Amino acid sequence: MEDNQITLVNLEKGSDNPAFSSQGEEGLHEESDDPCGDTNEERGREGKGRFSSYWRKALHPASKAKHFCKAHAKAIRKVILGLLCVAYLCYFAAACWLNFQRALALVVMTALVVFFMCWSLFQKHCGAKVLQLLRPCQKCFLKSWPWLKWLLCVVLLGGLVTWLVLDTSRNPEQLVSFAGFCFLVLFLFACSKHHSAVSWRAVFWGLGLEFLLGLFILRTTPGIQAFQWLGDQIQFFLSYTTAGSTFVFGNTLVEEVFAFQTLPIVVFFSCVMSILYYLGIMQWLILKISWVLQVSMGTTPTETLSVAGNIFVGQTESPLLIRPYLADMTNSEIHAVITGGFSTIAGSVLGAYISFGIDAASLIAASVMAAPCALAMSKLVYPEVEESKFKGKENIRLSCGEERNILEAASNGAAASVGLVANIAANLIAFLAVLEFINAALRWLGEMVDIEGLSFQVICSYILMPVAFLMGADWADSPLVAELLGIKIFLNEFVAYQQLAVYKKNRLSGLEEWNGSQKQWISERAESIATFALCGFANFSSIGIMLGGLTSLVPQRKSDCASVVLRALLTGICVSMLNACLAGLLHVPTEVSDCTTFLRNTNFSSTSYAMYTCCKQLFASSVLGENGTLSFTGSWAGVEDSVLCLVQCCGHYNHTACAG
Repeated sequence: MEDNQITLVNLEKGSDNPAFSSQGEEGLHEESDDPCGDTNEERGREGKGRFSSYWRKALHPASKAKHFCKAHAKAIRKVILGLLCVAYLCYFAAACWLNFQRALALVVMTALVVFFMCWSLFQKHCGAKVLQLLRPCQKCFLKSWPWLKWLLCVVLLGGLVTWLVLDTSRNPEQLVSFAGFCFLVLFLFACSKHHSAVSWRAVFWGLGLEFLLGLFILRTTPGIQAFQWLGDQIQFFLSYTTAGSTFVFGNTLVEEVFAFQTLPIVVFFSCVMSILYYLGIMQWLILKISWVLQVSMGTTPTETLSVAGNIFVGQTESPLLIRPYLADMTNSEIHAVITGGFSTIAGSVLGAYISFGIDAASLIAASVMAAPCALAMSKLVYPEVEESKFKGKENIRLSCGEERNILEAASNGAAASVGLVANIAANLIAFLAVLEFINAALRWLGEMVDIEGLSFQVICSYILMPVAFLMGADWADSPLVAELLGIKIFLNEFVAYQQLAVYKKNRLSGLEEWNGSQKQWISERAESIATFALCGFANFSSIGIMLGGLTSLVPQRKSDCASVVLRALLTGICVSMLNACLAGLLHVPTEVSDCTTFLRNTNFSSTSYAMYTCCKQLFASSVLGENGTLSFTGSWAGVEDSVLCLVQCCGHYNHTACAG
């Protein structure tokens, strides 16, 4: 009977119990006084057994469907993708048919996606065959390269000289920017750690790529339109931040308080960047850009990936892309990583600067142009003298996020920005307070020796004024540009961009250029130069941020990071200045085509920069005769409403012509 005993343990385990065998049933019948032999428990188990049997029968079709989906997963996925493609083609055709101009952005994005998909398929299926076919051409090219590269250098140098002669003949002031560019490169070479080990391939290719990018973005019609469109779309996209910030803080705070206008943009942008990382879009972009830089400049994959990542992410986030490789990188590679962080700005704060009113296209162009220049100047200042473990290595992988779905990625991105927002707010409070204290102390010291108005900005304007002039700013604008440079280097670029936004707002409002002895705004050319010069994290407060971020990733390289950080800071400052020199060299001023028509049709109730420019032209065209008669020259000669326009201009601006 001990062997046939029913226990709860056996029932829970579902093991076979001898009590339910035929032999067990006989034993139970013999010992039981109940003639039926059925207990309530047995009837309950029979009921549960019938229910589970019915349940299995009901779920049988679903189980079959599940097994079918697993067996034909690839085919089902292809069918679904095919249906989605057909649906998108129908939508795309309808959008183009209804209004092609309105759907132009959709056409461009679709064309880009199709191109890269086709290119990926071509590489996967035909890449090896094409490389095999082109191998004889490659051997011939490599054989001819020793003399071909010199021929190419002569042609490029001749083309550059010819272009400079033809282009600067109309605007000779552009030569100042070119001279400043050459001076900065020579200065960095003088500061080089190992002069004889400089890789001139990396230097010239980096500067060449920077120049070509600048030429495309600032001079060609497609480049100007593309980046202007991109800047407008980013501004429009960032305007969606208002929906969230007004819901949380209310309309009044968002419209009137700086912190509630600008800082929510950082949260929104960080959230979007996190989503793009989860989808793999950012990794794809960074890999493509780094491939171009690596192939052309001959740099290692690790340092190139980090510098390319700095176009989109900040100085502490970019090293995370190459975290597994940081411990084995050479000092030159670490210097390149730090220089890349100092030379660019993060995508999250880019939105904040755009909200100030800074030109979005110029900010995007500055970030893109800084990547090859930072890599080139890094290799000029700290050339490679060690044997890198990653030279020629192609299987460098980008780390992906740990999020399991897109909602988690969005939430993590927003949460991660809280620290950044707090850091920005705390830095602004601290730095502006410190600046005010320094200015008060300097004013007090200056008054002791009868020097009025001494301040940190005034000192910077005198010390950095030659640098601002070499970048291409007019001599009259150089003190204000130098002041902005000093604020950026010794405080941070956030405060400097705020001040630049004030100058730009004054100019666009059509205010007088001078208010007594104080200049209220700088020229459009100086604005462009300052926008590029300020675009970077290269300031003394960033040293602690950079060292803290890197040493937390690789504590064993702390001394190496500290030994190169000051040299990288100097390089980062000069990279932004080199970009500013190119902006001055390639800048084309915008002018009102016909001032006579503009002033005759304009409403003089408010002022603008176009009105200011045309009024200045009208003042210059007016001539007061000896007998007191007023006449006009140039395009204003013989215009009927010229006197009326002059009176209206005199109502807003002061000039000697208004005295008559």
